[in-house]
Amino acid sequence: MTTKFPVPGLRPVRRRVATSAIAASAGLIMALGGTLASPAAAADTANLSGIVLGVGANETQRTVSWYSSADTAQKIQLSPTSQVNVGAFPAGAATFDALGTANISTSGGFNRHATITGLKENTTYSYRVGTEGNWSPTYSFKTQDFEGNYDFLFLGDPQIGSSGDTAKDQAGWQDTLDVATKANPNAELLVSGGDQVESANTESHWNAFLAPDELRQYPWAATIGNHDVGGKAYEQHFATPNTDHSGAYYSNGNPTSNTSGGDYWYIYKDVLFIDLNSNSYATSQGGGGDEAHTKYVTDIVNQHGSEAKWKVLVYHHSIYSPASHAKDGDNKTRRTDFPTTFSKLGIDLVLQGHDHSYSRSYLIKNGAKADPAEQPGASDVYPGPGGVLYATANSASGSKYYDITAPDSSGTSGAGNGADPLNPKNYWYNSVENQEHVRSYLKVQVRGDKLVVENLRSGTCAAPNSEVEHGLSCSNTDAAQPVGSVVDKVSIHPYHGDSQSLQVNVPNAAPGEFGWTIDGYNGLVDLGTAQEQSGDHFTASGKINPIMVTDTRRTLSPWSVSAGVSDFKDADKTFSGSYLGWTPYVLDTGAGANAGTQVASGYDDHGKGLSVSRGLGSADQGHSRGKAKLGADLDLKIPDSVEKGGYRATLTITALSS
Repeated sequence: MTTKFPVPGLRPVRRRVATSAIAASAGLIMALGGTLASPAAAADTANLSGIVLGVGANETQRTVSWYSSADTAQKIQLSPTSQVNVGAFPAGAATFDALGTANISTSGGFNRHATITGLKENTTYSYRVGTEGNWSPTYSFKTQDFEGNYDFLFLGDPQIGSSGDTAKDQAGWQDTLDVATKANPNAELLVSGGDQVESANTESHWNAFLAPDELRQYPWAATIGNHDVGGKAYEQHFATPNTDHSGAYYSNGNPTSNTSGGDYWYIYKDVLFIDLNSNSYATSQGGGGDEAHTKYVTDIVNQHGSEAKWKVLVYHHSIYSPASHAKDGDNKTRRTDFPTTFSKLGIDLVLQGHDHSYSRSYLIKNGAKADPAEQPGASDVYPGPGGVLYATANSASGSKYYDITAPDSSGTSGAGNGADPLNPKNYWYNSVENQEHVRSYLKVQVRGDKLVVENLRSGTCAAPNSEVEHGLSCSNTDAAQPVGSVVDKVSIHPYHGDSQSLQVNVPNAAPGEFGWTIDGYNGLVDLGTAQEQSGDHFTASGKINPIMVTDTRRTLSPWSVSAGVSDFKDADKTFSGSYLGWTPYVLDTGAGANAGTQVASGYDDHGKGLSVSRGLGSADQGHSRGKAKLGADLDLKIPDSVEKGGYRATLTITALSS
């Protein structure tokens, strides 16, 4: 009988080598794209506007995009804020040349963008755009630890201008960003649900959307909505990393036309994000349709999935939502095209917008409810292989809300919109549905052993709430449901590993049998943060989850329990399991249990440590019947050449008996 449980959480403190201390001007490398701007013939007097900080290919990068009134050579200037003196950047400040093109006529002017690379962790940076003698105001952002836990915020459909009152829409959008970042100042990303604006090429809508300074302080991971796609302003305003601008990812199949498109991906601290242009869903439109997207997701996961611990998809058109768009024909098409591929690829979370209301799905596997017994509103879910959670965000600005619609008789799987047997007022696929006509946002906590998804109120019925101010009813009550209160919260506990053997539940032994189980919750065994010792190695320690052995057989035959550990891995970084040793002991005596022999870390004796199976406990022939509890102290010693990271390994437990 064999099972496995993960041993995560080791975080050695990396020994910095000399090259990591190179000055920013030498250590930062340009990563640019687009068409080179014409050099300035005279002093640059361009008006610079629409500055927005964007997400980069990983946590060491950021993009910056902006508009310019003149077609001149421009750049980003960057420095640690600690080196900026009364607004003056140091002589050695890093610079990144910007590229761009002329805007379409409805936008006017020119667009510029560049990618900042080589950022260091736990640093506050100041930046500005333009050129000598004509700089923009200075803005700042901060990096945090490049490994470990973090939070990001998901914001649905600001759609500035959709109420007909751009100023009120902007006020609600500004207030949500103020509320969200004040409550979560260390959030590291702002992730878009699409529909930044009401009208794709109306720059007054874009100006209102880009007005909040939070969009220059936190990286915005843009998503194309159906209100963004009908022009080039989306692409002019946002430079996204690793973007595939092939015709297959444009709804009309033509990247040079007056539309925006493209799919892109990035990895940020153990999360692989993949962002899709869901406006392209049918080949009859001219693009590659949903099949192109599923192939793209498959290729990216196959190429980069092993580099991250979590996989999150983002696209605009929600396929599991609670309002009127739930019954749209195009979303029913996506609902049959997407889920099986997402389940097969082990996607953990899908974030969506479009329906201007909140929902959280049940775990969906291959287009059906993964577990018919999953209860509505469960606070913890356990996907197992193939289970995917889909979340739809409500309006982050209050510019438009859609009311929840009723199920019909069209079925309870696939494209159907039938009722949930456990909660008939909801669609079969939704665990939670909510619409109060108040602004909200999603907070996603990325943790080593779970993803926590919360829907939080960023407003009440009171202004700023554009739709309500224009006469829409509101069911929220300030006292019971104030700003910052939780609408819904769920923790997604991952499936540990690539095969079901890692999720084996071993029951207590039946009378007259031999068996074992992990005593209590089989959680992650966290060895904490490794400590440097003697200037040449790191140490960490912990305890395995205790093993309960039960032997009530009349034969009183001998038994043994042993274990071995895999290599420790963090994406493409690894070190040998031989560095792990242990000291077994008997916690509760019984069943003739004797503790196994102490095994030293291979760092001490150049041996194999626990990289080969070692005895945890055993009993001889003729032992007494009963129960015993086995434990072991873990002793990890690794050389200081191991790179910084959050490493995981799998300890495989094997029991043998005659």
